[in-house]
Amino acid sequence: MHWSAGGDPVALIGPNAVLQTVAAMEARLGRAETRAILDDAQIAALPSGEAMIPEVQALRLHRWLALHESIGSFVIAEDAGARTADYIIAHRIPRPAVWLLRHLPAAAAATLLMAAIRKHAWTFIGAGTYVPQSAWRFTIDRSRTGDPMMPPESLFHWYAAVFTRLYCRLVAVDCTCRMTELNAPCDAARVYHIRRG
Repeated sequence: MHWSAGGDPVALIGPNAVLQTVAAMEARLGRAETRAILDDAQIAALPSGEAMIPEVQALRLHRWLALHESIGSFVIAEDAGARTADYIIAHRIPRPAVWLLRHLPAAAAATLLMAAIRKHAWTFIGAGTYVPQSAWRFTIDRSRTGDPMMPPESLFHWYAAVFTRLYCRLVAVDCTCRMTELNAPCDAARVYHIRRG
């Protein structure tokens, strides 16, 4: 957490949550439509990529993307999630660790990767709660974040896309992460499974 000038807590996340989403938007929608969505989301300038950003920027971006592109937002979220994971692998995971994960048996690599993600989950989940149940299953819960409105479903697909790419590139090429259920009775919590094949 970071503290605003008014003393309120502000959740921070990595800038690539916005940067890679914008790249995916421009590839699919073009610059003019992307700029219109950024304007609606009150993002006047893109993050530099050098510092953490307030999570609200990514939440607003996903909300306005979903309003502009109700169907296309899911495709864009999946592309953005894959791009984000590629950035993480290229710039945030040490080379020796990447090599090790790729050469371990899948079960061992998945265990190590999930443990590493648990330590750094706040960088892309922000104020949400990330709870791994195993190397292949986890929950993301936004029920206690104080979101003024429920995040769009495309955001939860973005989370799945990040994990799909990380597991495909570091654990086994046939991994797929899917949101499998709501964590009833709270519709702000999602359960995810990573499966092979």
